[in-house]
Amino acid sequence: MDATSQPGWLTAARVFLQVLIPVILVLTSVRLMMTSTFVRFNYALPGFPRDLYGFTQADRLRHAPIALEYLLNDAEIEFLGDQQFDDGTPVYNLRELGHMADVKQVTRAALNLWRIGLVTALATSVLLWRVAGSQYIWETLQGGAKLTALVMVILLIGLIVAFSVLFVGFHEVFFDPNTWTFLFSDTLIRLFPVRFWQVAFGTVGVATLVQAGLLYMISRLLLSRTG
Repeated sequence: MDATSQPGWLTAARVFLQVLIPVILVLTSVRLMMTSTFVRFNYALPGFPRDLYGFTQADRLRHAPIALEYLLNDAEIEFLGDQQFDDGTPVYNLRELGHMADVKQVTRAALNLWRIGLVTALATSVLLWRVAGSQYIWETLQGGAKLTALVMVILLIGLIVAFSVLFVGFHEVFFDPNTWTFLFSDTLIRLFPVRFWQVAFGTVGVATLVQAGLLYMISRLLLSRTG
């Protein structure tokens, strides 16, 4: 279909899908990261800081997956509030519990957006395919892959140059001020120190780049076959 003869809604649908692709791929990477496998991988990396307040690797591997499980299940905050150390003291204080409740809300919203995005992207792709043909959809997906790669390269450069700025900015956007800072002796910091998040953010960026690369190569291959 010639670009000059395209109806406006078709062009808008194409741009919408291309913009939606980076969102879906980033959230896919986030979901893949939210597994006990990634937690173990992160902890096992060379140079991961030891806990100055006494957590062993086994302690971290005991408590961190429980925190992750809370974010993904339907339980209330009591799921974490009832967690205790061997001496009977609570694993998390009230401030930590409040933040984890907030994190769960953000997590649910992100995963719902991911699911809705996947369905919407599929429906839009089918629509473009039926109206404009297969070549049009492969070109559109290629454009989405390129946009994703560009965004991720910029993000990774930002992480290298100014991780602290991006990390603080992320929290300021999604959480109320003064609700997400803790003492170094608090459990959340002991389980998930800054190094953990540096690896996590970097992993999301790299995993998204890989997905974008695969999408580009598959789309290019299919486009060559339709050409």
